[in-house]
Amino acid sequence: MLIPCFACESRFRPDEFFLACHDYHRGMDLVAWTCPRCGNRDDLRVLPDALGFGYPRRGRFDVQDRYKVPGLRRHRQDLRLDISLNQDVWHVHTRLHRLTAGRSPARA
Repeated sequence: MLIPCFACESRFRPDEFFLACHDYHRGMDLVAWTCPRCGNRDDLRVLPDALGFGYPRRGRFDVQDRYKVPGLRRHRQDLRLDISLNQDVWHVHTRLHRLTAGRSPARA
């Protein structure tokens, strides 16, 4: 099975594709993916047996297209998404944003 990049039409084995996933946004349930070949960044949602490609809109993620990946599963953790296919598992962590040291929110 090969999974495509919709920007450059390159195709990737699942291991190569899922290793390029980064920055899981648990609130919107989306994963950022950057193509290893062309550098295009896409947002996607891991669904049972499919990948959902789309766009964040009005505080939610709208899936526009689905790409079937038979056997694909997901398990949401507190700060990561576990993606599994057959015997393989990939972990996509949430990027934690930190306040800059010495800075505090503005006070009214």
